[in-house]
Amino acid sequence: MNNPLSHQPDGISANQARFLKAHRRHHHIVSFARLLLVIAFLILWELAARQQWIDAFFFSSPSGIVTYLYRMFLDHSFFTHTGITLLEIIVSFLLVTLLSLLIATILWYVRSLAEILEPYLVVLNSLPKSALAPLLIVWLGTGTNTIIVAGISVAVFGSIINLYTGFCQADPEMLKLIYTLGGSRRDAFFKVIFPSSVPLILSNMKVNIGLALVGVIIGEFLAARRGLGYLIIYGSQVFQLSMVITSIIILCAIAMAFYKLIQSLEHHYRKKY
Repeated sequence: MNNPLSHQPDGISANQARFLKAHRRHHHIVSFARLLLVIAFLILWELAARQQWIDAFFFSSPSGIVTYLYRMFLDHSFFTHTGITLLEIIVSFLLVTLLSLLIATILWYVRSLAEILEPYLVVLNSLPKSALAPLLIVWLGTGTNTIIVAGISVAVFGSIINLYTGFCQADPEMLKLIYTLGGSRRDAFFKVIFPSSVPLILSNMKVNIGLALVGVIIGEFLAARRGLGYLIIYGSQVFQLSMVITSIIILCAIAMAFYKLIQSLEHHYRKKY
Protein backbone atom coordinates (compact mmCIF):
# COMPACT_ATOMS: atom_id res chain seq x y z
CA MET A 1 0.00 0.00 0.00
CA ASN A 2 1.28 3.44 -0.90
CA ASN A 3 2.12 5.74 1.95
CA PRO A 4 -0.23 8.78 1.71
CA LEU A 5 2.64 10.97 2.86
CA SER A 6 5.07 9.68 0.23
CA HIS A 7 4.14 12.35 -2.29
CA GLN A 8 4.18 15.20 0.25
CA PRO A 9 7.36 17.22 0.81
CA ASP A 10 9.02 16.88 4.24
CA GLY A 11 6.32 14.56 5.53
CA ILE A 12 3.51 17.13 5.30
CA SER A 13 0.12 15.54 5.77
CA ALA A 14 -2.58 15.66 3.13
CA ASN A 15 -4.66 18.10 5.19
CA GLN A 16 -1.68 20.42 5.61
CA ALA A 17 -0.96 20.23 1.87
CA ARG A 18 -4.56 21.12 1.07
CA PHE A 19 -4.42 24.02 3.51
CA LEU A 20 -1.19 25.36 1.97
CA LYS A 21 -2.62 24.98 -1.52
CA ALA A 22 -5.79 26.85 -0.53
CA HIS A 23 -3.70 29.54 1.17
CA ARG A 24 -1.59 30.05 -1.95
CA ARG A 25 -4.71 30.12 -4.13
CA HIS A 26 -6.28 32.75 -1.86
CA HIS A 27 -3.06 34.82 -2.01
CA HIS A 28 -3.04 34.65 -5.83
CA ILE A 29 -6.71 35.63 -6.02
CA VAL A 30 -6.12 38.65 -3.77
CA SER A 31 -3.08 39.73 -5.81
CA PHE A 32 -5.03 39.35 -9.07
CA ALA A 33 -7.97 41.33 -7.65
CA ARG A 34 -5.64 44.14 -6.61
CA LEU A 35 -4.06 44.27 -10.07
CA LEU A 36 -7.48 44.14 -11.73
CA LEU A 37 -8.70 47.03 -9.58
CA VAL A 38 -5.73 49.20 -10.60
CA ILE A 39 -6.17 48.35 -14.29
CA ALA A 40 -9.91 49.10 -14.15
CA PHE A 41 -9.22 52.45 -12.44
CA LEU A 42 -6.62 53.42 -15.09
CA ILE A 43 -8.95 52.45 -17.95
CA LEU A 44 -11.83 54.43 -16.43
CA TRP A 45 -9.54 57.42 -15.84
CA GLU A 46 -8.24 57.37 -19.43
CA LEU A 47 -11.75 56.94 -20.82
CA ALA A 48 -13.07 59.81 -18.71
CA ALA A 49 -10.31 62.10 -19.97
CA ARG A 50 -10.79 61.14 -23.63
CA GLN A 51 -14.58 61.46 -23.45
CA GLN A 52 -14.18 64.81 -21.61
CA TRP A 53 -16.09 63.61 -18.59
CA ILE A 54 -13.25 65.22 -16.66
CA ASP A 55 -10.97 68.06 -17.69
CA ALA A 56 -7.61 66.49 -18.63
CA PHE A 57 -5.91 69.85 -18.00
CA PHE A 58 -6.72 69.60 -14.29
CA PHE A 59 -6.86 65.81 -13.80
CA SER A 60 -4.31 64.67 -16.42
CA SER A 61 -4.65 61.08 -17.74
CA PRO A 62 -2.68 57.82 -17.68
CA SER A 63 -1.44 58.44 -21.23
CA GLY A 64 -0.33 61.95 -20.26
CA ILE A 65 1.51 60.57 -17.23
CA VAL A 66 3.27 57.91 -19.33
CA THR A 67 4.27 60.57 -21.86
CA TYR A 68 5.69 62.83 -19.16
CA LEU A 69 7.50 59.91 -17.51
CA TYR A 70 9.06 59.03 -20.88
CA ARG A 71 10.25 62.62 -21.25
CA MET A 72 11.78 62.44 -17.76
CA PHE A 73 13.78 59.39 -18.80
CA LEU A 74 14.93 61.08 -22.00
CA ASP A 75 16.24 64.22 -20.29
CA HIS A 76 17.50 62.22 -17.25
CA SER A 77 15.46 64.37 -14.86
CA PHE A 78 13.85 61.17 -13.53
CA PHE A 79 17.18 59.96 -12.17
CA THR A 80 18.13 63.39 -10.83
CA HIS A 81 14.93 64.17 -8.93
CA THR A 82 14.11 60.60 -7.87
CA GLY A 83 17.71 59.94 -6.83
CA ILE A 84 17.84 63.04 -4.62
CA THR A 85 14.55 62.23 -2.90
CA LEU A 86 15.46 58.55 -2.52
CA LEU A 87 18.78 59.42 -0.89
CA GLU A 88 17.10 61.84 1.54
CA ILE A 89 14.47 59.24 2.46
CA ILE A 90 17.06 56.51 3.06
CA VAL A 91 19.28 58.74 5.22
CA SER A 92 16.29 60.04 7.21
CA PHE A 93 14.91 56.53 7.71
CA LEU A 94 18.24 55.07 8.85
CA LEU A 95 18.86 57.96 11.26
CA VAL A 96 15.34 57.67 12.67
CA THR A 97 15.83 53.94 13.22
CA LEU A 98 19.23 54.35 14.91
CA LEU A 99 18.26 57.36 17.03
CA SER A 100 14.98 55.86 18.21
CA LEU A 101 16.66 52.56 19.15
CA LEU A 102 19.47 54.37 20.99
CA ILE A 103 17.23 56.79 22.88
CA ALA A 104 14.61 54.15 23.73
CA THR A 105 17.40 51.93 25.08
CA ILE A 106 18.77 54.78 27.22
CA LEU A 107 15.29 55.52 28.56
CA TRP A 108 14.83 51.85 29.46
CA TYR A 109 18.16 51.80 31.28
CA VAL A 110 17.48 55.07 33.15
CA ARG A 111 13.83 54.96 34.27
CA SER A 112 14.02 58.32 36.06
CA LEU A 113 15.15 59.96 32.81
CA ALA A 114 12.20 58.33 31.02
CA GLU A 115 9.76 59.71 33.61
CA ILE A 116 11.22 63.21 33.11
CA LEU A 117 11.26 63.15 29.30
CA GLU A 118 8.03 61.24 28.55
CA PRO A 119 5.65 64.26 28.54
CA TYR A 120 8.06 66.23 26.35
CA LEU A 121 8.28 63.38 23.87
CA VAL A 122 4.48 63.17 23.73
CA VAL A 123 4.20 66.93 23.10
CA LEU A 124 6.91 66.90 20.41
CA ASN A 125 5.26 63.92 18.73
CA SER A 126 1.91 65.73 18.70
CA LEU A 127 3.37 68.97 17.32
CA PRO A 128 2.64 69.51 13.59
CA LYS A 129 6.08 69.13 12.03
CA SER A 130 5.26 71.56 9.22
CA ALA A 131 5.30 74.25 11.92
CA LEU A 132 8.98 73.47 12.50
CA ALA A 133 9.96 73.76 8.85
CA PRO A 134 10.39 77.57 8.80
CA LEU A 135 12.61 77.33 11.89
CA LEU A 136 14.70 74.61 10.27
CA ILE A 137 15.21 76.79 7.20
CA VAL A 138 16.34 79.72 9.37
CA TRP A 139 18.67 77.52 11.44
CA LEU A 140 20.07 75.24 8.73
CA GLY A 141 19.36 77.14 5.50
CA THR A 142 17.91 75.56 2.37
CA GLY A 143 19.39 72.30 1.24
CA THR A 144 19.69 68.60 1.89
CA ASN A 145 20.49 68.92 5.61
CA THR A 146 17.24 70.76 6.29
CA ILE A 147 15.23 68.19 4.35
CA ILE A 148 16.83 65.24 6.16
CA VAL A 149 16.21 66.85 9.56
CA ALA A 150 12.59 67.47 8.54
CA GLY A 151 12.26 63.79 7.64
CA ILE A 152 13.72 62.77 10.99
CA SER A 153 11.52 65.12 12.99
CA VAL A 154 8.30 63.62 11.65
CA ALA A 155 9.08 60.05 12.72
CA VAL A 156 11.61 59.99 15.53
CA PHE A 157 9.50 61.02 18.55
CA GLY A 158 6.69 58.57 17.90
CA SER A 159 9.23 55.84 17.19
CA ILE A 160 11.00 56.45 20.52
CA ILE A 161 7.70 56.28 22.42
CA ASN A 162 6.63 53.05 20.68
CA LEU A 163 9.96 51.31 21.20
CA TYR A 164 10.28 52.36 24.83
CA THR A 165 6.72 51.17 25.52
CA GLY A 166 7.50 47.86 23.85
CA PHE A 167 10.70 47.46 25.88
CA CYS A 168 8.74 48.01 29.10
CA GLN A 169 6.23 45.31 28.16
CA ALA A 170 8.76 42.50 27.94
CA ASP A 171 8.03 39.27 29.83
CA PRO A 172 8.51 40.11 33.54
CA GLU A 173 9.06 36.44 34.43
CA MET A 174 12.00 36.18 32.06
CA LEU A 175 13.50 39.36 33.49
CA LYS A 176 13.04 38.04 37.04
CA LEU A 177 14.83 34.83 36.03
CA ILE A 178 17.76 36.79 34.57
CA TYR A 179 18.14 38.85 37.74
CA THR A 180 17.69 35.79 39.99
CA LEU A 181 20.58 34.04 38.21
CA GLY A 182 22.81 37.05 38.82
CA GLY A 183 22.41 38.73 35.44
CA SER A 184 22.92 42.45 35.02
CA ARG A 185 20.59 44.97 33.45
CA ARG A 186 22.72 44.72 30.32
CA ASP A 187 22.13 40.93 30.26
CA ALA A 188 18.39 41.53 30.65
CA PHE A 189 18.36 43.89 27.69
CA PHE A 190 20.36 41.76 25.26
CA LYS A 191 18.91 38.40 26.30
CA VAL A 192 15.26 39.32 26.86
CA ILE A 193 14.28 42.87 25.91
CA PHE A 194 15.92 43.21 22.51
CA PRO A 195 15.21 39.69 21.16
CA SER A 196 11.55 39.89 22.19
CA SER A 197 11.25 43.38 20.63
CA VAL A 198 12.57 42.52 17.15
CA PRO A 199 9.04 42.09 15.68
CA LEU A 200 8.08 45.45 17.22
CA ILE A 201 11.20 47.09 15.75
CA LEU A 202 10.44 45.72 12.28
CA SER A 203 6.80 46.81 12.54
CA ASN A 204 7.94 50.23 13.70
CA MET A 205 10.28 50.46 10.70
CA LYS A 206 7.34 49.93 8.33
CA VAL A 207 5.64 52.97 9.87
CA ASN A 208 8.84 55.02 9.96
CA ILE A 209 9.56 54.67 6.25
CA GLY A 210 6.24 56.31 5.43
CA LEU A 211 6.72 59.05 7.99
CA ALA A 212 10.27 59.73 6.81
CA LEU A 213 8.95 60.06 3.27
CA VAL A 214 6.30 62.55 4.43
CA GLY A 215 8.90 64.58 6.31
CA VAL A 216 11.28 64.65 3.34
CA ILE A 217 8.53 65.83 0.99
CA ILE A 218 7.52 68.58 3.47
CA GLY A 219 11.16 69.66 3.53
CA GLU A 220 11.38 69.62 -0.26
CA PHE A 221 8.23 71.70 -0.52
CA LEU A 222 9.96 74.51 1.36
CA ALA A 223 13.70 74.14 0.92
CA ALA A 224 14.57 72.31 -2.30
CA ARG A 225 15.39 73.05 -5.90
CA ARG A 226 15.54 69.38 -6.85
CA GLY A 227 13.57 66.32 -5.86
CA LEU A 228 10.06 64.96 -6.28
CA GLY A 229 8.63 67.35 -3.67
CA TYR A 230 10.02 70.27 -5.64
CA LEU A 231 8.43 68.90 -8.83
CA ILE A 232 5.06 68.64 -7.08
CA ILE A 233 5.19 72.27 -5.91
CA TYR A 234 6.54 73.59 -9.20
CA GLY A 235 4.06 71.58 -11.27
CA SER A 236 1.11 72.87 -9.22
CA GLN A 237 2.34 76.45 -9.65
CA VAL A 238 2.58 76.21 -13.45
CA PHE A 239 -0.49 73.93 -13.79
CA GLN A 240 1.47 70.97 -15.15
CA LEU A 241 -0.67 68.34 -13.48
CA SER A 242 1.04 65.46 -15.29
CA MET A 243 4.26 66.48 -13.52
CA VAL A 244 2.48 66.56 -10.18
CA ILE A 245 0.69 63.22 -10.53
CA THR A 246 3.75 61.49 -12.02
CA SER A 247 5.83 62.61 -9.02
CA ILE A 248 3.16 61.35 -6.62
CA ILE A 249 3.06 57.97 -8.39
CA ILE A 250 6.86 57.68 -8.16
CA LEU A 251 6.63 58.43 -4.43
CA CYS A 252 3.98 55.73 -4.04
CA ALA A 253 6.26 53.25 -5.84
CA ILE A 254 9.17 54.17 -3.54
CA ALA A 255 7.02 53.76 -0.43
CA MET A 256 5.69 50.41 -1.65
CA ALA A 257 9.20 49.14 -2.46
CA PHE A 258 10.51 50.02 1.01
CA TYR A 259 7.41 48.55 2.66
CA LYS A 260 7.79 45.27 0.77
CA LEU A 261 11.49 45.12 1.64
CA ILE A 262 10.85 45.53 5.36
CA GLN A 263 7.87 43.16 5.17
CA SER A 264 10.12 40.50 3.59
CA LEU A 265 12.64 40.97 6.43
CA GLU A 266 9.80 40.58 8.95
CA HIS A 267 8.52 37.47 7.18
CA HIS A 268 12.04 35.98 7.08
CA TYR A 269 12.53 36.64 10.79
CA ARG A 270 9.20 35.05 11.77
CA LYS A 271 9.86 32.06 9.53
CA LYS A 272 13.33 31.57 11.04
CA TYR A 273 12.46 32.21 14.68
